[in-house]
Amino acid sequence: MKTIRRLIYVEVLQAVAFVSLGFLALFFFFDFVDELPNVGKGIQPYRLTQALLYVALRVPSHLYELLPIAVLIGTIFVMARFAQSSEYTILRTSGLGPWRALRALLLLGFGFTVLTVLTGDYLTPLSDRTGQLLKARMNGGLYVGSTGAWLKERQRYYSYNVNVRSLSPEGQLQGIRIFEADSRGYLVSLTQAARGNFADDGAWVLQDVDRTEFTDGDSARVQHARLPTLRWPTEITQEMVAVALLKPERMSTIALFQYIQHLEANSQTSQRYEIEFWRKVFYPLSCLVMVVLALPFAYLHFRSGGITSYVFGGVLIGISFFLLNNVFGYIGNLQNWVPWVAAGAPGLLYTLLSLGAFGWLVLRR
Repeated sequence: MKTIRRLIYVEVLQAVAFVSLGFLALFFFFDFVDELPNVGKGIQPYRLTQALLYVALRVPSHLYELLPIAVLIGTIFVMARFAQSSEYTILRTSGLGPWRALRALLLLGFGFTVLTVLTGDYLTPLSDRTGQLLKARMNGGLYVGSTGAWLKERQRYYSYNVNVRSLSPEGQLQGIRIFEADSRGYLVSLTQAARGNFADDGAWVLQDVDRTEFTDGDSARVQHARLPTLRWPTEITQEMVAVALLKPERMSTIALFQYIQHLEANSQTSQRYEIEFWRKVFYPLSCLVMVVLALPFAYLHFRSGGITSYVFGGVLIGISFFLLNNVFGYIGNLQNWVPWVAAGAPGLLYTLLSLGAFGWLVLRR
């Protein structure tokens, strides 16, 4: 059995690597063409080499998105080729029953699941953040919308609404506004700073500060002060600011969980981030579903003709899974579905489809 498993694993790995390389080359070309109009523009001229580097830094995110599809197409190709050449019939007579074949493919799918997790949680966030900072050097900073990023924090007696216009390529905060309110919701102070840095203990060190304090009651007055520096203790970390400026799908699972906890602690909606968190949890498991879905192709009976139609069918199934996964995320966010249901429904549907195909083509026939 070790020889049989080695044969299947080597063939599938080679096919998946070939499919992944083809898809990545295609996306690399599309991204590069999309970046060409930006070459020569920006505060610092955007060079062609920088465009190539930025496109290369986007490869891990594409790999993360394409791995389940590549696993499906590559495994279908191998299984269909085995069936066409009668190799799989020989393997069956050598003792490779349906359940042994299923266990072997599930073990291989688990390896792809681990690779997807490592790519999505470690390699992709790092490369995306590096790419965004590279683009920030061209634009003068990392922005979101016209007003920047908004964050909220509750402390013991006061609540704070924080606006950061941009994050510099060196990780420095720019265009900071801090609105401080008391327990009644009344505005207590407004602090504006041209820039700021993160201290070692997590506090913000603001520079070129304009601070306005509002006092109500019988002696209502407004006090204005200008300070060269101001230290503001907070639990809003640099990672949270970067999260608010980046798309949630570019975050790691741990960063998403921490940001969701922060939003819930400050009574902010976290539906979008919860759906993305559960998608991060369920998406790598789709590699297991894909190898099960590909196994019935080994039991098809044909001797002549190519296997192009079967590979094309695999492409369509993979694209439909990718589209359905995105559609359920958008619909779940709009309809306020339970986050894990919105994220896990596509995988559950394709699991039922793969088990149905396995039961009909493999066990019944």
